Amino acid sequence: MGKYILKRLVYMVVVFVLISFLMFCLYNLIPSDPARVELEGMRQELRPEEYELRYQQLRSEMGLDDSIFIRFGRWVGVVAEKQSGEMNGLLQGNLGYSTYFKTNVLNVIPDRISNTVFINIFVTILALGITIPLGIYCAVHKRGKVDQVTQVITIIGYSIPIYIIALVFIWFFAVTLEWFPVMGIKTPGSDYTGMQATLDKLYYLGLPILVMTFGSLGGMTRYVRSAMIESLSMDYIRTARAKGLKEKVVVYSHAWRNALLPIVTVIIGWFLSIFSGSLIVENTFALNGMGNLYILGLTNHDYELVLATQMFYTVVSLVGALLMDLSYGLVDPRVRVDK
Repeated sequence: MGKYILKRLVYMVVVFVLISFLMFCLYNLIPSDPARVELEGMRQELRPEEYELRYQQLRSEMGLDDSIFIRFGRWVGVVAEKQSGEMNGLLQGNLGYSTYFKTNVLNVIPDRISNTVFINIFVTILALGITIPLGIYCAVHKRGKVDQVTQVITIIGYSIPIYIIALVFIWFFAVTLEWFPVMGIKTPGSDYTGMQATLDKLYYLGLPILVMTFGSLGGMTRYVRSAMIESLSMDYIRTARAKGLKEKVVVYSHAWRNALLPIVTVIIGWFLSIFSGSLIVENTFALNGMGNLYILGLTNHDYELVLATQMFYTVVSLVGALLMDLSYGLVDPRVRVDK
């Protein structure tokens, strides 16, 4: 197992380097000039020749005249900076400079990451707490009234885009019933601490969490139901019932454990997908998360900020893929992931 994990970590590093290089090239091909963005406020203050001189100096300081490979190496931290002559890149903990926030990217990201992770973990716990019992119940009572109603609702929920769900929920819960605020992550001007701050944050995040949970119920419920129906049709289930085992033992000890292997794949893949789904939700509800930060960086041509955000999603995907493979061996002892 240890050898397998080591091999996968090496694989993750190689993939991370390739993706980071492709993303770096892609964002540098976009027609934008960070030096002009930096000097935008000085255009009216300087004479044209002074502005052009300052512009050329800034391009040289920022290394924009170098080749794409040298700039990428400097960004990663394997090529020395022009001015200091020291390595100061991604490997040294420097994620770049945000032209929008006028500070290092590392000063902007931590609070945003904590908000995104908090929202997505909360949604995951809530969604799995609903979809797994509901999917199992619908599989055991196939073609019953609850199953038929659930199938209709899940098809509707699965078919509607997340931003449409968000707009409908805003109209119903925030505008009509006035149960939740429309946007924000805490009460404006508040300085709550401890439990009061947590409850205030949950109140503001209640509607976004509700939207993301509802949007994820359709696909997960249907997949759990399908996996359980297939497992319940196997010969070993008929054998277990013929032995006189209780139905709960047959369903949860035999059928559910054997249906868990394909479900684990979907659960982890779905957990990764809600991070990308939160990008839309965070922007809709004006939440200070990684998704909102990503869109903010794109709209303001702050590509070092965008690159750092993209690397966050890349790491989440790579770690999720590793956890998915390792979970096979934990769920089913017959699976040997090191083979």
